Amino acid sequence: MNLNMLYETVRQALKNIWSNKFRTFLTMLGIIIGIMAVMIIVGLGNGLTQSMRASVSSMGMNLLQVNVFGPRARSVDINDMYDIIEERPDLFSSLSPIVNMDRTSSAVKVGTRSFDQTTAIGVSEAYAGMTGTTIAEGRGIQFVDCAEYKRVCVVGDYIARVGYGGNAIGQTIKLGPNQFTIVGVAAPEVDDPSLQEGSSDDYVYIPYTTAQRAARNATVSSYGVTTVSESQVAEGKAVLEAGLQELTHSEDSYFVTSLSEVLNTFSSMIGMVVSVLTVIAAISLLVGGIGIMNIMMVSVAERTREIGIRKALGAKERTILALFVTEAATTSALGGVIGIVLGYGISAAASPLVAALMGDANMSINPSASSVAVAFGVSVGIGILFGYLPAKRAARLNPIEALRYD
Repeated sequence: MNLNMLYETVRQALKNIWSNKFRTFLTMLGIIIGIMAVMIIVGLGNGLTQSMRASVSSMGMNLLQVNVFGPRARSVDINDMYDIIEERPDLFSSLSPIVNMDRTSSAVKVGTRSFDQTTAIGVSEAYAGMTGTTIAEGRGIQFVDCAEYKRVCVVGDYIARVGYGGNAIGQTIKLGPNQFTIVGVAAPEVDDPSLQEGSSDDYVYIPYTTAQRAARNATVSSYGVTTVSESQVAEGKAVLEAGLQELTHSEDSYFVTSLSEVLNTFSSMIGMVVSVLTVIAAISLLVGGIGIMNIMMVSVAERTREIGIRKALGAKERTILALFVTEAATTSALGGVIGIVLGYGISAAASPLVAALMGDANMSINPSASSVAVAFGVSVGIGILFGYLPAKRAARLNPIEALRYD
């Protein structure tokens, strides 16, 4: 088919589509909904992955989480962990014991108000740098605070704003039965004053030694470790595992994981869920294809005399076939374009709402260019696939019988 014939075929297809606008729109509806749904679902999956990567990257991709558990946990002392780190200054840059306090010893109260969802943990002076926490006011936890079991703390932006009206430095806060002096306020991770209790900015950091004493816990089972660079994470994990194996003599007493591994795991889970939802949403594309086949069968029946005249004037079967396949593909492609436009529009409109609901300013619905290209290709392909059978039927009509058709 030369360019002039292709142009004329497309022009004729558009003319026939325009002459039955409402019927064509109803035919395209399944394609529109399917393409739009696929774009939004893929965009939501991309947004979740990007948001998670942004959160993890802010903490540092060179961060390793160490957990020691079971009856042999007591065989690993804090000093043992520091010895492992200090033996390889070329590999490890910092270490922080992490004491997760129970609710009894960490119930947070500001005056008479209780903050039941606030997280309170014991950390070392290295923890803020490891997690990318910026101190906006005052100072962070220092080595001397840990060495002398001081009752000082750093609070997140939420506690500072809600509990103290933005004037928290030097004030006291109660954790369980103990009072602590606030020496630092962390900068907000999410610049959104509407965030509620339990958000990523709702926490209290105290020296890990003080946390051990308050929780009556002589054993620290969690540690944060950073490597000098991201490229050394795998080596750092191997060295830590070897050291813990030597201390515990058991592979079932410790677990070392990197943030990159956690990120990859969650990304895989999100990808799997998005794939399942995309397949479900794509069912409407199948329905749309069936609708196109149905309307093309009706169109062939309505234009039987026209087909007979064309064939009587010398039109070949391939010309008639191309005419109806082109009309079906054009109808489907138009539905795809409308679906893409609506998909982008709804994604842009819904992104702020999703970000507010999830409490994450980085969250957005972000359809990828590849998903848009695939969506458009699928819409055209559906038109060709489901339009071929009616077109073939039209091409094979006997011209004499077609001219007699009323």
